[in-house]
Amino acid sequence: MNQSISYEVFNIRSVRIQVLEPVPAVTPFQDATMGPFLTFGLAMIIIEDENGIQGEAPVFSSYTNILESCFLPILLHSRNVPYSELYTRLYWSIRNEGFRGAAAAMLGQVDIALHDLAARRAGKTLHRYLGATRDAVKMYGSGGGTNYTLQQLEAEMRVFLDAGADCYKMKIGKDFGSRLAEDVERVKFARSFLGPKVRLAVDVNQVWSAEQALRFLDATADQDLAWLEEPVHSAAVDQIRVLCSQSPVPIAFGESERTSKVFPTLLEMGVRHLQPVPTQIAGVREWMEARDLAASAGVEFSSGGYSLHTAGLMTTAHPDCHVEYLYSIMHGLEQYFSVKPEWKQGAFILPDIPGIPVRIDWEYWNRAGKVIRSAHWNATEVNAYRPNVTL
Repeated sequence: MNQSISYEVFNIRSVRIQVLEPVPAVTPFQDATMGPFLTFGLAMIIIEDENGIQGEAPVFSSYTNILESCFLPILLHSRNVPYSELYTRLYWSIRNEGFRGAAAAMLGQVDIALHDLAARRAGKTLHRYLGATRDAVKMYGSGGGTNYTLQQLEAEMRVFLDAGADCYKMKIGKDFGSRLAEDVERVKFARSFLGPKVRLAVDVNQVWSAEQALRFLDATADQDLAWLEEPVHSAAVDQIRVLCSQSPVPIAFGESERTSKVFPTLLEMGVRHLQPVPTQIAGVREWMEARDLAASAGVEFSSGGYSLHTAGLMTTAHPDCHVEYLYSIMHGLEQYFSVKPEWKQGAFILPDIPGIPVRIDWEYWNRAGKVIRSAHWNATEVNAYRPNVTL
């Protein structure tokens, strides 16, 4: 746990969720099993303390039942409690919801908002508050939807090359993994366009078997792939182990995990690229545990999610680590940010503002009618926590 926050006291006055109007994707985007995504939205949780200082984080607004049943009673009725105890109460409140699903993801979102609040209160950028010694993080380009034409794929790769990216990740596993030959040809096209100096990775979104993945690797053996991401189901332990033992390319997993406790098992199975998502794992501490595990094991480490928010945390990792930037569906959201990291020479340069490295002008977007849903809670509206007992 970050010692800067361990003894911080949060007397929370209110909690809000603000949902912004979805924005069009740069290019309608599809992967192996989902899409096409024509638009993409953003919802934020805003936690305010008794002095009016706020902390924000991206949140899954559809999880408000978990927020109301597990977290709000603790957040709004815990007075003069240090963070270390407050987080423990929040963590164990989801025991009966499960530590590997939606409740854990929302816990992580609440925790980032608390860290943002603490950093703003301290007058520090979040990354400096967390101990980072630099203000930039490498970015890798992400996209290459399975629905893209070759012309669309080339246009997107050109955007990243022009911005100095040294790595590009594309989607494969087209039509639920049924078009392997076409996947191979698209990968060869991308490698030819990128040239030998830019790393190329591929993401299957869990749709293949180990046997299919190995056939793909045989067919692309001369394409110098940087990593193969989630080639089989994330819960298929036997398949992951078999694939890792035979793959000449590093295998990446971690985006589907909600607890750091799974990551040692991923390493034991042979995974060589860990990818926890800060807004989908159960808190900053758990994300840092996965980060430190990757460093001690000497394996690659990266994180994605809401890239411009993730960038702040990623500056605390090794300088060679990258933040994923899924340009097609993330870029449109940047219209909502009055302050954000600057994309320059293949890196995000973080702004010198307290807390997370983005700001949304809520007053402006409310006036513009872009806040399409809002919810608000305070202590008088929420009863104190009484855990449900299950036998």
